[in-house]
Amino acid sequence: MRFRHAFALILSAGIFACQPDSPPAQPAAPAYQAISLLGDTLVPAPPSDALLEKLAQREQAYETDTTDLDALIWYGRFLAYAGDYRAAIKLYTLGLKRWPQEPHLLRHRGHRYLSIREFDRAIADFEAAVTTMEDMPLETEPDGMPNAQNIPVSTLQGNVWYHLGLAYYLTGDFPNALRCYTQCLQTTPNDDNVVSATHWLYMINRRLGDTTAAKMALEFIRESMDVIENFDYHRACRFYQGEIGEEELLGTETDSPGSDAVRYALANWQLYHGDTTTAEAQFRELLATGSWNSFGYIAAEADVARLAGERETGNGDQ
Repeated sequence: MRFRHAFALILSAGIFACQPDSPPAQPAAPAYQAISLLGDTLVPAPPSDALLEKLAQREQAYETDTTDLDALIWYGRFLAYAGDYRAAIKLYTLGLKRWPQEPHLLRHRGHRYLSIREFDRAIADFEAAVTTMEDMPLETEPDGMPNAQNIPVSTLQGNVWYHLGLAYYLTGDFPNALRCYTQCLQTTPNDDNVVSATHWLYMINRRLGDTTAAKMALEFIRESMDVIENFDYHRACRFYQGEIGEEELLGTETDSPGSDAVRYALANWQLYHGDTTTAEAQFRELLATGSWNSFGYIAAEADVARLAGERETGNGDQ
């Protein structure tokens, strides 16, 4: 099999049938990857030829030695970059049979459970990773899609705490989300980690109604920071400080995961300032972009679903 020749989402069901320890082949999977929290089918955009070529290279490396953990992880990462989250999850699950409780596999499988809206499974994987990586030295995580400076800015530990916090946030468990992002902030002092963790710490504290803690979370945010990648989170934090306005927050990029992050930040700002109508309208504008795999999009989706549920039960705006 070669992804550079053809890419079909039905591979999620049968891609590993040739492996002797793989589960039996299943019927062809549907063309969508997941069902959103609002009941919509989620279909990935077709991957580029360049991405398919890289995927084929990662596939070949894995097939050359299926006992190479690193090759398996990279193959799974590129399956996910190409939009086949379920195939990536299946591959990581296969890896976990060979390497039980392996933290890198748990970290990446948990990430892709988030992508397909299986938050409880994501939480289970990340919590297991927290336990297994407890005595590990801090480990820089290589980027699959490098930033402009080609300098990795995240760690295994930071990514586990970050994504675990996000999973709890998406389920509305803000106290646990706060715990996780507090841990994430402590993993490394680099400014990219500081602005990304602080962004969530501020929003979580506001959701919890603790404006004092939210303000305190911003104490390390400055105009001049050595941010390599997370510029949108930096702008969001400066917006929370009152240092920039909405126009500068939103910037000029309107079609990227980063722009989804700041759109969500602004809508969330409206929400905890009591303007639920504007907040929901902005959440829905974000959902109209269709970039359903970004964290800002998933968070907006979760909030729209929650607001709809509150209206149904009569627990909405008082």
